[in-house]
Formats: sequence, structure tokens, C-alpha cells
Amino acid sequence: MKRIAVILAVWSIALCAAAQNSGQPAQQTPPPGQAAPAQGAAPAAKRPPQAKTQPEFDAYKTAAANTDPAAFEKASDDFATKFPDSELRVLLYKNAMRNYQSANNGEKTEAMGRKVLSFDGDDPEALVMVAEVIAEKTRDTDLDRDQRYDEAVKMATKATSTVDTDINAPAGTPQDKLDAYKSLLRSNAYSIVGTIAYKKENYPVAQENLQKSIDAYPSQPDPVVVLRLALSLDKQQKYPEALKVANRAVELTQDNTAIGTPARRERDRLQQLTGGAPPAQPASQPPKN
Repeated sequence: MKRIAVILAVWSIALCAAAQNSGQPAQQTPPPGQAAPAQGAAPAAKRPPQAKTQPEFDAYKTAAANTDPAAFEKASDDFATKFPDSELRVLLYKNAMRNYQSANNGEKTEAMGRKVLSFDGDDPEALVMVAEVIAEKTRDTDLDRDQRYDEAVKMATKATSTVDTDINAPAGTPQDKLDAYKSLLRSNAYSIVGTIAYKKENYPVAQENLQKSIDAYPSQPDPVVVLRLALSLDKQQKYPEALKVANRAVELTQDNTAIGTPARRERDRLQQLTGGAPPAQPASQPPKN
């Protein structure tokens, strides 16, 4: 989840100022000199949530100023109690979800994500975040394993569609950041589907979706996804293809790391199976005088 944490941090910073403006009380009529949108015209994007009154907006800003995840959650709950019909509740709980995700608290990340989905069941970020926690935390010994996996796959699959229609990007959001954000969410959604298929030993489906994940965000491939793709190919006895992908996983990682070590182990295994040459060792240097 490190990759999405970094991108979401950048995304959150980029939207911070814009979100403050988007949450301001909505105007009921267009300002003088500004024409109302033509009837029948398709909206450029999903309308960001807005406050109905100035006190509501002021309370939102106060709640959003908290930096501690637990304090932020409590402030969000207090705001939701005071303004039970506010559109801004979803913004607060989405940031609470992000805060807990950054703190590596999967249980709370899922809980806050589910609150977001209770307000907006199509929110692609919440769908991906909740599905990702489920995919990572569910164990083969869990009695509800299949139920949780099915729920995560449905969420992730839904996110691949709603990422194009249900992102509340305030006006003025840089297009390059919006595009990167969408690509990352789509990439993570496919990786979730592929990971669950791999855990259920459905290796062709795993291969298809893990490759889609890499293709969706090629500028920053996730080494975990690349390694898992190599393993999926290996399980299907597609050894030459698997070796090529395993080599890529090695390139993306350092030795003696959580992903680098199994990536090199997989590469070495595939080299033995295919008769490929082992990696060249660095030439020894003569001692300096």
C-alpha cells in the first residue's frame, strides 16, 4: 500500500486549498453576468460536496484542521452528529480514511472507508481502499474468507468504472495530478482482483488482472504486483514469460528486502528451469595502491 499512500498524500495536498473553496456554501443563483448552465448539458465532473450554511462550513474547517487520526475521526463524528444532512461529511470521513491508511491502521482504514461508502457507494477511492484492506487482511483460515474476497472483488471491479465518473475533483485541480490519481486507483483496483485470484489459485485470472494493473500505471509499477505476475505465470508453467517478468521484479527491488529477496529467488528458480544464464557477477577490482 506504500505506492498509493504516496500518491494520495500528493493528491491530498494538491486538493487541500481547492477543497476549502469547494466546501463553501453554495450559491442558489448564478452571480450577475454569469449565465446558468444550458439545460441538457452534460456536467464536466461530479459536483463536489458543498456546505449549505456558513456555520456548517466553519465547523467543517475546524474538524478538518485536526492532524491526529483518532482526533480527526472524533471531530468527524461530532460534525456528522451536529450536521446530519451535510454533504461535507463524506469529505471528512474520506480524509479520516486516508489518515488511518497513512498510519498503517488497516482496521480503521476499512471502517472509515465504509462510512464514506455509506454516503457515496460509488466513490472509487473508498472502494479501492476498503477492497485493498480486505485483500491484505483476509486469511485462508477465515470462516468468511470467500464472502470477504467476493466483496472485495465487487468493490474493486466497480471502482474501475466509477473512477471515470465519480471523482469529486474541485475546479482548478491540475489535470496531470487528476490523471495520475485515476490511473493509480485503476491500477490498484486491478491488482486487488489479481491478488485475490492468485490466492484462490485461479492463475489465468490473476495473470490477466495483474498485467492490467501494471499497464494502467506503467510509469511506477508496483514490485509486489510484478513479482506476483511472475509467480502466476510460473504456476501455469509459462516459464520463459515468467522469467522475463521476474527479471523486471529484480530490477525494481534491492537485495535483502521483503520483496527483493523472493524476487531473486524466483528469478533463480526460473533460470534453472529454462536454462537461462545466471546474472553476471561484478568483476573483482584489483586492490588500490
